[in-house]
Amino acid sequence: CSRPQKVCLCPFLPIRPLKVSTCLYIIQHPAEESRVLRTVPLLAACLPPDKCKILIGRRFSEDRYPELATVCRNPSTLILYPGAEATNLEEVAVMSSSPSVMIIIDGTWSQAKDIFYKNSLFQLPKQVQLKTNISSQYVIRTQPTNTCLSTLECAAVALTIMEKNKSIQETILRPLQALCSFQLQHGAQIHHSKEHLLKNGLYNKPMPKNKRKLRRMELLVNNVKI
Repeated sequence: CSRPQKVCLCPFLPIRPLKVSTCLYIIQHPAEESRVLRTVPLLAACLPPDKCKILIGRRFSEDRYPELATVCRNPSTLILYPGAEATNLEEVAVMSSSPSVMIIIDGTWSQAKDIFYKNSLFQLPKQVQLKTNISSQYVIRTQPTNTCLSTLECAAVALTIMEKNKSIQETILRPLQALCSFQLQHGAQIHHSKEHLLKNGLYNKPMPKNKRKLRRMELLVNNVKI
């Protein structure tokens, strides 16, 4: 895990990489690469190298990324991005019997939105979303809502559904739980979601002047999906 001995996460990683047929392509925004407490390295440590491929960047053209272009044009490829056009992953998994490729965008919501809409390649795969009410266990980083999940958590839930194996989620979440536990023991604070802070009058930052951002805040308080 490349962490100091006192906070080593290796005992919480699987002894051998998980056997999965689904291949993940993690499209990582460059800003995520510099974050200290990233979840993608933990995800990669749980999976075989050929089942978790990480591409870093903002723009992905067919000329510069021919392998990714081929993947995006494959009918069995899925992209995990919620929205009106997305199908619940459970429904797709029921109909799918062959190994699939899944693309997951790693970044803040605004970064992921920018990558998704400004790269035509990502409009080609079938768009899917997770229908889950579980709360994020990544409590040392602020999430927009109570049910927003980190990249590792999204991958854990998605792989569990695709592989039809409930133990996958537990195995992949174990190092994340240990990471958060270590950080809290060493002075980190629990980060409630922005939704929680707004609803309970605990949001202590100035409210945005931008009307669009202010509207998003109102939607969070009123429990409206955005």
